[in-house]
This record gives sequence, structure tokens and C-alpha cells, in this order.
Amino acid sequence: MIEVAREAGVSAMTVSNVINGRPGVSAATRRRVLDAVAKLGYQVNLAARHLRAGRTGTVGLIVPDLDGVYYAQLADRLSRRMEGRGHHLALVHTAGRRERELEALSLGRLSMYDGVIMSLIQVEAADLEGPTFDTPVIFIGERPVPTTFDHVMMDNVGGALLATRHLLSTGSRRIAVIGGHHDDEVDNMPTLRTRGYRQAHAELGAEVDERLAVPLEAFTMEEGYRGLMRLHESGVPFDGAFALTDAAALGALRALADLGLRVPDDVQVIGFDNGKETGFLTPRLSSVEPGNDIMADTVMALLQERIRPDAADDGAAPRRHIMLPARLELRESTR
Repeated sequence: MIEVAREAGVSAMTVSNVINGRPGVSAATRRRVLDAVAKLGYQVNLAARHLRAGRTGTVGLIVPDLDGVYYAQLADRLSRRMEGRGHHLALVHTAGRRERELEALSLGRLSMYDGVIMSLIQVEAADLEGPTFDTPVIFIGERPVPTTFDHVMMDNVGGALLATRHLLSTGSRRIAVIGGHHDDEVDNMPTLRTRGYRQAHAELGAEVDERLAVPLEAFTMEEGYRGLMRLHESGVPFDGAFALTDAAALGALRALADLGLRVPDDVQVIGFDNGKETGFLTPRLSSVEPGNDIMADTVMALLQERIRPDAADDGAAPRRHIMLPARLELRESTR
């Protein structure tokens, strides 16, 4: 930094102000400093900076799945929002296994990060009652967590209600729920979205044929394809399909094409997640938009608040549990 200051004819403090984007430096001086930085090839030593500040410069994103589209696009959104904020994103894959989720939440692992964003699949709220973490942890997803943690959720029930209500209102009467569950005792993604599906039928006084609930082993394109094919082979009639994820909906669309059924004329299809790929399919896929950008913005705002230098002073304060609104993005796969 001293060499840059000497080259630009300014003080080391002015160089620091320019590099850190602080106000109060004229445009001409800023240009001289940046030209000197480029000429000398000066690079900020982020590791040393974070060490002095007692930080790692890393935020962990701990997710159950790296193969699917949803978490990949969430990681992209978060990574973009961290650009220029002195942090980079590290991905951790738990495969939705309880032991790996608990390991990711161990004190040794958490100390590697300034903050953690985590989607739980198996760990329960009771598992989180005892430990206290120095590292801020923000949970996403539908699994209940204690009020001592921040929790940002999408409206699974409301989104499914909107999707099914639209299919019913546009003429479908026998709607398959691809990935649907009969068990409603546990609050997880499949049961919550199936609950919204049932509520939409109840609203309109429409009967639910339990044979139209098609469980999947995983919410992938392959499983969505196999699930719809199994339904067709069973002989149970259907004229609509609500897939609990966009990936499952993509598989269902392929299956319908292979069966010679037209979308949306013969079967309407709607997904959930509103991934970037939905607008580039044939036909373009209608989907529930669960607040993808709002999710990233909300998580980032909470993260910045929790890792600020004086955040330890309010460590005992109740955290925020935020439910994001869902809406429909209607395209060519529905009427």
C-alpha cells in the first residue's frame, strides 16, 4: 500500500479509502490511486484483513442437494449478492442425512464461517434447543426451528393452494399431485404442498381421489417421469398435474410427450420453484414463484445484521421467523 501511495502521490490512508470504497476522495485522486494499483499489480490481502478483524471472510451455505436446480440457483443468487461485501460463499452438501447435518452444525465446523445459511431435512427443533452458537446461523426451509434462530420460509401450503386452485378454475377436475404424500403428520415439503393441494379441493367442494397422489423417491426429472408413467399405466384418469418441484414437472412433461398427450389441451401441468429454465421449455412451464429473489435478499439482510461488529450485544434477542409470499407465474403449460 505504501508503494501505491508513493506512486500516486497520496497518503496511505487515501489509498485505503479508495480500496475500501469510502467517500471523501475526489474523482481525480481516486483515478490516480486506481492507476497506481493497476500499474503495480497491487492486490488486497483479504486473509490478513479478515484475520485482523477476527473473521474468516466465508459464509457457509449448507444444503441437502447439489444436483437439483433450486439450490444451485439459490447459491448463485446469494453469491452475486455477496460480491463486493468482503465475503465469499462455500457450499456444503449434507445429502439430507441427519448425521451430516449435525456434523455441519458442530462448533468446529461453524467456526470456519462468519455466518451460515442452512436448509434442514432431518434435524429436528429439539436437536437445536441445547447448543448455543457463536456463529450466526440462518435456517431456510420448512423444518421448524427454535425461536433463538432466524428462519426464512417459503409458503409451501399457500403456493400449492394457488397452483391447484388455478388448475381447478381452468377446467381440470382430476389433478395428479406428482410427489404427493398421504401422511400429513410431519411438516415437510411434500406434506405441506400436498396440504395446499387438498385445501384447494376443499374450497371448491371437489373430491380428492387418493389414487392421484403419486409419491416419488426423489424430486428429480427422472422420478417425475417415472411417477407420471406409473400413474398412466395404473389406468387412473387425470387431466391435470401439479408437480411439487419444477424438476419433477420437467419429467412429467417429457412423459406426457412420450404418451402423445398434449399440454395443456389434454393435461395441464404446473410446477413449483419457478426456476430459470421454466421459461425456456416447450411448452413453457407454469410454476409457483416462492419468492426466490426475496429469499436471497432477506437472508442477506439478516446475515449482514448478525455479523456486524456489535451484533454480539443482541445475541439473546429473539430472532426473526419470516414467511415469504408465493405467487403464480403462468405460462403455456396451463390454460
